[in-house]
Amino acid sequence: MLVTSPQRRIVTVLSLVQVIGGIGNGAGLAIGALLIEDISGSEGWAGLATVALTLGAALFTVPLSTLAARCGRRPALTAGWWLGSLGAGFAVAAASLESLPLALGGLLLFGASTAANLQSRFAAADRAEPARIGRAISIVVWSTTVGAVIGPNLTGPGAAVADRVGVPQLAGPMLFSVLAFAGAGLVTWLFLRPDPLRLIGRAADGSSRGAIRRALPHIRGRAAVAVFAVASSHAVMVAVMALTPVHMQGHGSALHVIGLTISLHIAGMYALSPVLGWLADRVGPESTILLGQAILVAATVLAGTAGHSETRITAGLILLGLGWSASVIAGAALLTRTVEPEVRPLVQGFSDLAMNLAGAAGGLIAGLVVAAFGFGALNAAAALLTIPVAVAVLSARRSLRPVG
Repeated sequence: MLVTSPQRRIVTVLSLVQVIGGIGNGAGLAIGALLIEDISGSEGWAGLATVALTLGAALFTVPLSTLAARCGRRPALTAGWWLGSLGAGFAVAAASLESLPLALGGLLLFGASTAANLQSRFAAADRAEPARIGRAISIVVWSTTVGAVIGPNLTGPGAAVADRVGVPQLAGPMLFSVLAFAGAGLVTWLFLRPDPLRLIGRAADGSSRGAIRRALPHIRGRAAVAVFAVASSHAVMVAVMALTPVHMQGHGSALHVIGLTISLHIAGMYALSPVLGWLADRVGPESTILLGQAILVAATVLAGTAGHSETRITAGLILLGLGWSASVIAGAALLTRTVEPEVRPLVQGFSDLAMNLAGAAGGLIAGLVVAAFGFGALNAAAALLTIPVAVAVLSARRSLRPVG
């Protein structure tokens, strides 16, 4: 069945927004840990950058999903992008003032852009045909590739711009984030019409707690497996990715090589999304989640044993992104298929909350593990997290088989 004209317009606008916003997110991912390390003067604090980014995304996820359920996707996504722009501005100011609290606060606000980025994939599925949910999600996820790959490679140009405007070089890429997020919010507000989410009535109350209370009874069975798979896969990806720039810098890698590694990692996260969305629709989301877990294991083995090899660690980071993509796209498709439309935005918001909290925990623990035991031990621990996911998916599939 052909995609309807309103759905085509929705997906097109969301894809354009992902390209613009992806530039800002990519720049922040590449430079956040280095910025915190520079301000604090300690490698042990570097992991707090990703913790702040993912915790910020978690803090804004449920309020934005509640706003979407009450008022539609357009105001919710616009708010997320504009709050991210404000946070990037605070991070620039923090670099100039050498203020660690201001930097962490700015990165928390920056995380709102990640919440908007994640909720865009669900917005693409709001009006999609059931047989095309995976593909609708994957098209919008794929669109992030362009901006997200460009973003980390702005470290060099960002340093030049920083010199011109009189801020520290590491803050330069954040200036691009300010503009990118502001632009993404403006495009969303002006052009995301019709709103992809039909108004489904008011939530039980106007608070985030009320939204979570409404969502929890619907997170069971296959929906619970989907939430768990997405959260665990995100924790694995964030934990390894967060400390890779610091690990590489410690081995003497140049800043532009680190930026290239992260950009290729992000390409792995998004570039094959349409293929993985098609696979989730064709062979089933559970099988695609299992494929993602297998790729994550391969990624952690390769990265964890890379040593000084920039080529091996880059290859591991590409696979890390690919495994994340398979698991998250398939998990989102499974969740969308198994939850009633009336509460779907709230359940999706809870899933993103769990995802970002898991990522924050992964980033926090990663810094401690690397400081105590090294980068190889971190990858070994991350690989172990795939086992419970595989067990849960296989158990859920077994329970669906007819007895006798």
